[in-house]
Order: sequence, then structure tokens, then C-alpha cells
Amino acid sequence: MNPSTALATVLVDELIRSGLAEAVLAPGSRSAPLAMELFRRADGGDLRLHVRTDERSAAFCALGLAKASRTPVAVACTSGTAAAHFHAAVIEADEAGVPLLLLTADRPPELRGTGANQTIDQIKLYGSAVRWFCEVGVPEAGGAEGAVPLPDGTVPGGTVPGDTVPGGQAGYWRSLASRAWGLACGAAGGPAGPVHLNLALREPLVPDLADPDLAQLAQLGGRPGGAPWTRFADRAELGWSEQGLVICGDGEYDAAPLLALAQEAGWPVLAEPSSNARQGPNALSAYPYLLADPGFLAAHRPDVIVSAGRPGLSRGQMALLRTASAAGARHVVIAQGPGRWSDPARTATDVTATAMLASRPGRSGSAWLAAWQRADLAARQAAEAILDAQDDLTEPALARQVAAALPDGALLWAASSLPIRDLDHHLAARTGLRILASRGASGIDGLVSSAIGAALAHQAAGGGPAVALLGDLALLHDAPGLFLGADEPRPDLCLIVVNNDGGGIFSMLEQAAFPRPFERVFGTPHGAGLSDLAAAAGIAYRRLRRPAEPGQLISSLQPGAGLLVAELRTQRQEQAALRARLGEAARAAAAAAGQAG
Repeated sequence: MNPSTALATVLVDELIRSGLAEAVLAPGSRSAPLAMELFRRADGGDLRLHVRTDERSAAFCALGLAKASRTPVAVACTSGTAAAHFHAAVIEADEAGVPLLLLTADRPPELRGTGANQTIDQIKLYGSAVRWFCEVGVPEAGGAEGAVPLPDGTVPGGTVPGDTVPGGQAGYWRSLASRAWGLACGAAGGPAGPVHLNLALREPLVPDLADPDLAQLAQLGGRPGGAPWTRFADRAELGWSEQGLVICGDGEYDAAPLLALAQEAGWPVLAEPSSNARQGPNALSAYPYLLADPGFLAAHRPDVIVSAGRPGLSRGQMALLRTASAAGARHVVIAQGPGRWSDPARTATDVTATAMLASRPGRSGSAWLAAWQRADLAARQAAEAILDAQDDLTEPALARQVAAALPDGALLWAASSLPIRDLDHHLAARTGLRILASRGASGIDGLVSSAIGAALAHQAAGGGPAVALLGDLALLHDAPGLFLGADEPRPDLCLIVVNNDGGGIFSMLEQAAFPRPFERVFGTPHGAGLSDLAAAAGIAYRRLRRPAEPGQLISSLQPGAGLLVAELRTQRQEQAALRARLGEAARAAAAAAGQAG
């Protein structure tokens, strides 16, 4: 089966599963896969097809159908100016809140900007008039059934461990169609309106006569029983299963209902630090070590997952979502707001505002929860034993001790790279500490200034001490943020900086296996003197060396002290080796605890 036909077949099938009953088509060559599949499904009675020779008429016909039915209607066309003729109807649909699905065929990237026939710039062609735009990505041969990367920053059709979609490209296409449907009809809480999917299609554009039955291909990767990939509802009722999990990702949201759900159901809570939900008896404090072990994941596969915020801090967490989905787990995603939900693994079966148990569990205890807690405790104790045995202060120990030493009412700002991950591995469950991080785009940008701004707001509202845990590159990237005017308000903020002379996180990644280019293009040693930088900005400076010093530093912070830079100097290779040792010991201890239990 050629890739373009596969994409059109699966995409149309998922839209029909979601509720598509009407489609309008304007003829053209590049859109042939869509045209033939819409005709086939209409011929089989699965939808009603309307053909118009003029794209403007096609779009307004779809608008009328959608406006009267209050249900999304698809309108498809070929590439070039054909797509431009949809624009007037798109504007009307935007202003009137009419749900349209705009399926524009396009030339593949290698033909763009070359003078190729019927090739224009169709990226975000309708500007802000659509609820969502997606450049779908070119379908690749052999990818429909296999595991392929997500389109966000990677090329569909390749293989990148840790960045794959359950069901291969078919799973990606189905997730994409469900998201487009939900956003067009406003099912996730946002306003209804037009959604634009731009489909770059390579030749061949029609199926080979020797290809298998398209009806069989249409079922590829779909949910059982013809169910849509993702359902949308204001409330999701969960049939109780002992083997459930609650995942709390980054973000500002009310985690209390999720924690109550976990406690009622007897489910573990896997909470990222900046979710501020790592609290209560079900919250685990060393779960990243568990999720990094494929054996543990295979033996502890959930039947249901409820997630909120933006998950995805670790590869293990993403692997958990994918393997559970591949095994048929239900994944309920709590929407972050109108039309917004996070599903980075494309595994969501439900998107909802709230989730609750349809009935209470029939037992008082949970062997499933106890197994996770035993493994978590064993992993944490094994890692802490190694950290406590170090003569010098290490990066993971610094994160652990800073979080433990800060009093209730304190603010901790964590950089987006290794600091937040060290916290994720070693933050004990607790209340009273507010943790913030720039995890929206996870950039290195402006972290000094962001931490200063957060501390100013925190203390203006009566909050306690504020600490930022940063890396050396994060500090240097926003060094101008240290230089405040004499009359500018200054918070009481301690900037604790891990200085490993470069990009420490890269020592944990695959790039470290290439020593010749590594230092120059990934490690990027800079040799900067942070004490000199602090002096130039007129900021007090301290050097950290011993394990007891972070706690002493935090206990010495006084109101009115202003800004302070505290530096811990480390070696990247040594810290990478230490983290590897911690992972091995934690996984071994968790495995032993599982056997003993």
C-alpha cells in the first residue's frame, strides 16, 4: 500500500469514527487519495459526499451543512490556489463558530520553493482564522504499521527510541484526526470553528490494483469496536480497576481532585516536581528510577491512567504511556482549559474536564499500590545510600537537600534541564513548597529574570524565602538579568548554580558516545568565572563544596538580603557516572523488593 493512500484511508476512517457524516470535495490531482477514499466510504454508506467544481462553492457548501447540523463537515481540495479559495468561508466559520475540517492537499517539502507546478506556501494559510493548524507530515513507506517518531521536531517514518507513537503512523494519524475533530466542534471546551490539516502527499497518489482491500487497511491501528481514538466529554466515569495510575505533569491546576481520586481508588501518584502534586500517601518520590526499567514497566502495566498538566519530563514516563496504550489501557486526560489538553504520547482515549469513579472499590487495600510503594521506597533508599556516602556535594544531592531544607511557604524555581530532573528523581513527597519551572517550552531562555520575577511576586504576596536552582549555562544565558538598576525592586532570592562548565545534560544522552565532536558542539565548555560575574553585578557570592552546606545556606537566608549567587562546581563526566550508578542501584533494589513482596 502506498503511503499517501494509507494516510487518506486511515484519516478518513478516524473522522468517520468521530462522527463525520458529510464531506465536500473539489476535484484535483494532488488530493486524489482523499477523493478516492471519500468516494469509497460514501459508496459504502458511511457518509454523504458532495462534489463541487469550484473550491469557493465547495467551502461554502460545507459551511452551510455544518452550520445547520452543528457538526463538523470536511471539505477537501488539491494544492495551490485551490486552497486559497477556501479562505472566505474559513473567515465566516471563524466569526460564526461553525465547525469545519479543511483538508488541503499539498506538495511534499522537496517540491516547495522550486517553482513546481501548483505549489504555494500553504503553511498557516488561513492565519488566526482557524482554531488549529497542523502540517501533518509526509507519510512514509512502511510506517503505517511500525513505530515512527512524533512529528514534533522529528521526521515521520524514521525510528527514534523513546519518541514513537503506538500503532506507528496509523496511531499518529488517528490521534491527529481526533484532535482536529475535538477542536473543530468545541468538544474539549473551546469555541467551535474551522481546523486546517495540510497534507503533504508524494506520488503515487492512487492505490495499486494489487493492493489489499482498503476496508481492511481502514481498520489499521484503530480502537476496538470502531470507537474513536479519543472521546470528548465534560465528565469521565471510570470503572474501577486496581491497576490504575495518576500522572501529574507540569502546570498550574487544581490537583486536589486527582489526589483524592488516587486515594479512593488505591492508585499510585506519579507527580512531576512543578505539578506541586507530589503530596499525600500515594505520591511516589523515586518513580523515575522505576520507569527507566523496562522490566518493571512490563510487570507493572496499568489498565487505566489519568493524567493532568503537561507530562513528559522523562523518557520513562513517555514509555509508560506508550506501552500501556499498546496493551489497551484507557488513558483519560484532564483538559487544561478550553480547547487545551496535553497528550504528547498520543495515547489519550478520553479528554474531559473531570474524572471520577463510577463505583467505589470493593476492597479496602490495594496490592497494586503496595507493590509500587515497596519498589519506590527501595529505589529511594538505595539512591540515598549512595548520595550519603559521597564526601563531596553532588548535583543530585544538592537538588534533594535544597528541596528538603526549604521551609513551608518557600518558592523554588528550577531550571528546565538537569535541575528539574534531579528534583524529579529525589524530591520527597511534601506540602508547603511551591516549585515553578519554565516547562511550557522547556527552554534555557530568561531563567534568571523569570526567577527574579517569580520571587518578587511571591514575596509581595507574603511568601517566604525564594531559591532558584540553575545550571551554569542557564545563568550565563540570562546574565543581563542580574544587572538591576539601583532603584529597581529586588527580591530576596538565592541563585544556586551548578557549574559543570557546559551542557551537563548532554553527558546523559546519546551524543556522549561521540567523543570527538562532543565537547565542542554539545559540552560547550566556557570557563566563565561565576564569582566574577556576581561581583560585576554587585551581588554577594558563596561557594558550595560539602554535603551539609546547602542546608546551612538556606537556614542562613534572611529577609532583606537581596540577591545571592551560590556556586557548586562539578565535573560533567563524574556526575554522569554517578547518575548511572544511582539508576543501577535503584533499579536493582526495586527488583529485589518486588521479589520479596
